Amino acid sequence: MSNLEKNIVLIGMPGSGKTTIGRILAKKLGTRFYDSDKYIELTTGKSISEIFQDGEEFFRQLETKALKELVAKIPCVIATGGGAVKNIQNIEILKSNGIIIFINRPLEKIAEKINTEKRPLLKNNKENLYKLYDERIGLYKEYCDYEIVNDKALDDTVNQIITIINKH
Repeated sequence: MSNLEKNIVLIGMPGSGKTTIGRILAKKLGTRFYDSDKYIELTTGKSISEIFQDGEEFFRQLETKALKELVAKIPCVIATGGGAVKNIQNIEILKSNGIIIFINRPLEKIAEKINTEKRPLLKNNKENLYKLYDERIGLYKEYCDYEIVNDKALDDTVNQIITIINKH
């Protein structure tokens, strides 16, 4: 198991690479990985799209509950949903025992690859990506402890995070 004393929390836009980076990072660190959206799906038995049919607010309540449960699993790597930063309570929960890293992927790179069909707030419309970015970029920058630009190879991004963790 890892000698981490805190969780590593990845925040950022949908499609920024949080889940992929989180999996690789957790493997390299020898710790567990959790994707908060997948965790919500597992614990509710419903897809994120199905949950969103009951409204974004209902989803956000489930998200806060999930994050409370996940932060207790120290040490681990947690990839949050892109909108987790919209609720200050989520940030307080995550900061209580975690280092928050903003995975900042250039929007053009996200737009090239993102599958909007599986993302309720993008609803098959890549233009919504830019709207979400404008809404959230300030929150990501304000709440993160560190910002990593994810515009090179995944290993580069993971290694930058490991360097940060080792200095922490």
